[in-house]
Amino acid sequence: MQLEDYFEFLDPDDIRIKGHRIGIDDVIKYYLQGYSPEQMLEELPTLNMEKIYATLTYYLHNRAEIDAYMLRLERWREARYQEWLAKEPSDVVKRVRALKAQREQELLNRS
Repeated sequence: MQLEDYFEFLDPDDIRIKGHRIGIDDVIKYYLQGYSPEQMLEELPTLNMEKIYATLTYYLHNRAEIDAYMLRLERWREARYQEWLAKEPSDVVKRVRALKAQREQELLNRS
């Protein structure tokens, strides 16, 4: 079995572990933070040790390519987050915020 058989290459910026919605980036992030494979399994219990080791081996054999993949993914996520921050809140969100502010003010007035 080839290492690539463990993964689904949905597109150049979306590599998943076969049979899971978990991306290889999830395992690699834990690895880069110093987690042991056993600790990764605790954090990602739907995986097994074979898939964790396959992901780590794939990363170590393709480090430059996967580091670039991880950087692109992080930039994409940050761009989506910034777009979300820039959006005008919906009317529902505005009403909830107004109610929350009103309740906080009422609590302050009681004190």
